[in-house]
Amino acid sequence: MVPSPGLLPLILPAALALGGLLLQAAAPGLAAEGMPAEALRILGGVAGWLGLAWTGARIFDRVLQRAARVTRRATPYPRLLSDMLRAVLFAAAIAVIVTQVLGQPALGLVTTSSVAVAVIGFALRNIISDLFSGLALGIDAPYRIGDWIETAEGCAGRVTEMGWRTTHLVTREGIALTVPNGLVAAHRLANYGARSRYRVALRLPLDPALPVERAKRILLAAALDAERRFPGLAPDVLLGEVTDGVASYLLRFHVPDYGQEVPCRDAVASAALRALQHAGLLPGRPPQRLLIERAAAPSAGGAALLRRIPLFAGFPAEERAALEAALQERLVPRGAVVVRQGEAGDSLFLLAEGALEVRAVREGTEMAPDRLVPGEVFGEMSLLTGQPRSATVTAATEAVVFELRREDLDPVLRRRPELAEKLAAIMAGRQTRNAGAPAPGGRLPAAEVPVPEDLLGRLRAFFRLG
Repeated sequence: MVPSPGLLPLILPAALALGGLLLQAAAPGLAAEGMPAEALRILGGVAGWLGLAWTGARIFDRVLQRAARVTRRATPYPRLLSDMLRAVLFAAAIAVIVTQVLGQPALGLVTTSSVAVAVIGFALRNIISDLFSGLALGIDAPYRIGDWIETAEGCAGRVTEMGWRTTHLVTREGIALTVPNGLVAAHRLANYGARSRYRVALRLPLDPALPVERAKRILLAAALDAERRFPGLAPDVLLGEVTDGVASYLLRFHVPDYGQEVPCRDAVASAALRALQHAGLLPGRPPQRLLIERAAAPSAGGAALLRRIPLFAGFPAEERAALEAALQERLVPRGAVVVRQGEAGDSLFLLAEGALEVRAVREGTEMAPDRLVPGEVFGEMSLLTGQPRSATVTAATEAVVFELRREDLDPVLRRRPELAEKLAAIMAGRQTRNAGAPAPGGRLPAAEVPVPEDLLGRLRAFFRLG
């Protein structure tokens, strides 16, 4: 009969224990045959008791394996637990051999052992604490290799190795840390997992005079801008509290894992600062607190936006002023469609606040969605050539846009027909960049890109410039 595979590891130690104890018991009878009975008794006793300790260790290992399967434990029980029990069993076996097999007095052994244990225990108390802490951590398994954990101050990183005494970490900066298990067990432990998303928040103090809806719109659009670099941020904005003349907003977002938290924070904070500055909210430094104040002369209006757009940067000041006066401000609710692909259009839009989502279908295939953030312009091809809208633009958040219509640009181009060629050159450069191809002749400014004759012709024909 073939033994069960689970019993195979027990055969050798059990045979050694049984054979040794039988030899110890049979030693007096073997003396009659002229064999050295005392030597056989000692040999059998030593082999028998060591075999028993070995068998007990193997049985304990099997029990732990079965317990891990029954409880569906994610990680096996720590090897340290088996090693410590094995040490105890063999120490007990040696004590029995000394007292029962070799006949040494138990009192002397106990006294000597107690003194030795006390001295060694006092000298190695920290190491012993680390060992038992490692044992407890191994049984509870609050973290595994590959997890990002944070324990005592300054001890945070990815677990690379778990030993008897220490846990080895590598920080986000690539620094290797060796942390005693006693230190890990004695402090609060935060486990961020290996690749698990969690949410963090940036606290931004703003002027309480700023309307809540506008503040949330600006900050949410900034986070959506950062989501281009880190997809899946899923941001939201909450007003945390209003104290000491400051409205504290919480800009919350998800990070993919602990290792990416710092770059995610940097991207969101940078985008938030740019958005606030673009909206005319400048940083100030009141005593004991960084407060972001509104500028004395806000510069987030349509006039300021128009001055920043390369499309109209070459216009004379008086002509640009006429266009600035013609801009019409629109508040777009979240989810509303600003322009729809294929529809006729004769205006462009400047995004002042909020975020817009751009979707387009090319040759029957839907393109990957894009996102517009404050300061960007769209719809200029329809304004300048009368072409249908090339994409559908929807408000991802509540947004503020400024619209410039053809009838407002028409008198300016009629007075200054040479501006049409500048507009066509800038449009050609933008089309080249959008297509992902380098501009002709290398990295030329948009004004230096050769103007396609058909583009300039369409512009002249649309505005009847002759």
